[in-house]
Amino acid sequence: VQLVESGGGLVQPGGSLRLSCAASGFTFIYYTMFWVRQAPGQGLEWVSTITSGPGTTYYTDSVKGRFTISRDNAKNTLYLHMNSLKIEDTAVYYCAIDATGKGRGQGTQVTVSS
Repeated sequence: VQLVESGGGLVQPGGSLRLSCAASGFTFIYYTMFWVRQAPGQGLEWVSTITSGPGTTYYTDSVKGRFTISRDNAKNTLYLHMNSLKIEDTAVYYCAIDATGKGRGQGTQVTVSS
């Protein structure tokens, strides 16, 4: 399993970012995929899930209505569209093959600050 996250950056509160995760080394289309994050001084937190097959999505309450997870199976790529960003969304974001962060890459830093 190899996962490479990108797309993070510094953004003002209320701003938007789109994270990407390039997957390789496994059959992406068959896997349910996850985004998790780690805020400074905190443990890993599950953010969102998208299933294989029907692509059913799930979100932690704090991001519902603001974040959208999606996938492009033809490109072996997972996305996280983040809108209305808040300071408390500041974290390193990882894609993973389970909700505990298994297989995650190096992550991409998202900093929300004015």
